[in-house]
Amino acid sequence: MKRALILLIIVVTTSFSQAKVDLVTLPSRDTVQLTIYNSADLTLVRESRALTLKEGENALQFSWENTLIDPTSLEMLPKANADKIDIADLTYPPRVRNLGLWNINSRVKGKAPVEITYLTSGLSWRAFYMGTLTENEETMRLQGYVRVTNNSGEDYENAQTRLIVGKVHILDEIAQLARRQYPYNRPGEMPPVVMEERDSLMRKAKDQLATVQGAYGGGMGLRRRKEVIKEGLSEYFLYTIEGTETIPTGWSKRLLSFDKSEVPVVNLYKYEEERYGNSVMRFLSFKNDEQHKLGETPIPGGVLKVYRGVDNEQHLGYVGQSAFKYIPVDEDVELNLGAVADVVVEPKLIDFKTENYRFDRRKNIAGWDELRNFRIEVRNTRDLAVKVEIQRNFGTTYWDIDTSQKYQPVDKDTVKFTLELGPRSKAEFEYLLRTYHGVREEDWRPHD
Repeated sequence: MKRALILLIIVVTTSFSQAKVDLVTLPSRDTVQLTIYNSADLTLVRESRALTLKEGENALQFSWENTLIDPTSLEMLPKANADKIDIADLTYPPRVRNLGLWNINSRVKGKAPVEITYLTSGLSWRAFYMGTLTENEETMRLQGYVRVTNNSGEDYENAQTRLIVGKVHILDEIAQLARRQYPYNRPGEMPPVVMEERDSLMRKAKDQLATVQGAYGGGMGLRRRKEVIKEGLSEYFLYTIEGTETIPTGWSKRLLSFDKSEVPVVNLYKYEEERYGNSVMRFLSFKNDEQHKLGETPIPGGVLKVYRGVDNEQHLGYVGQSAFKYIPVDEDVELNLGAVADVVVEPKLIDFKTENYRFDRRKNIAGWDELRNFRIEVRNTRDLAVKVEIQRNFGTTYWDIDTSQKYQPVDKDTVKFTLELGPRSKAEFEYLLRTYHGVREEDWRPHD
């Protein structure tokens, strides 16, 4: 297995230049936790290891070659005998690349558990969803997944994974820090702005980890289907995936986030020629609240692919897909699943004329009315009833409409007709549109 981060124990007997050096292979990680941000190429790694220390001065040599670890973010803390183990400093030997040295003074010998934390890039996650409509399309099973991808150069075995939704501001890209020839550009030099930013970012990330410390109560090795613990952290939201996963570098892992059945949904078909052309678009809407079997947490943005159950043998038919942004709790979402062929709207202009001319002093036309008579035909070839919204844009705020079909004004130059059609049925209606032009606009009266 690839070991990108190499750590060696060096025992110092007198001075470093005259030292008798014993190289001891560092034991493998006992635990490792990954906190991955989705708004920046940033991951906080927190791992536990057991070092073998000698009494007196010890030196811990490490290398981060072939990884995207930011060496300026490395920290180590003893988890036992903290009053007897002093991690004095971390130095970077001059003219040596990808190498650092921790100096440790210990008044005890033997196994010493420590916690090592650092920032890395190359780890990312994204959310995606699968919705399965029931045959009557009144409810939907909604399954959420996250895919974690590791391109950091380091393998992470049995890692507990935590995902952060929210914005994070960093002064330096972690990948750029990781690729520097020397950690602070020149040996022995640490720009104050970099040190301040690093310390601030590490404190914030560690505070977030501390919020969920002990959430599993020793359940790191659970192998049943994983769940996600979600907690609000001021401007962030934290998703903690149950159990552990091994994520080698160059690999991706798909993890189940949630699985909710019988989520109530509304299906709606929309026609708007100026926006969608001659196609009818299908929309699916629901709300992220308790009434819709959701509402426990915000839903991270992603892509939802929707299917429909077509028989008792759980065969599925593809309906469509839509990308959406972050959905807060108690917020409605309407998803455009794309154009359909089984619901058709056909508007036809069956008559056009002009009248009510007005002339200026030179006998030129100064105003007139235009009358357009439209017939709208709607066909539903589905086995289910459908609801169709037809939006008509008039291109002017000076208009009147005469029709027996109920409509609703959308804005000053647009109205919406809503029709409900039974299975395999059709409907049609007409409307007469009068628009006022030139000085005839002065004769127009606002609509009630």
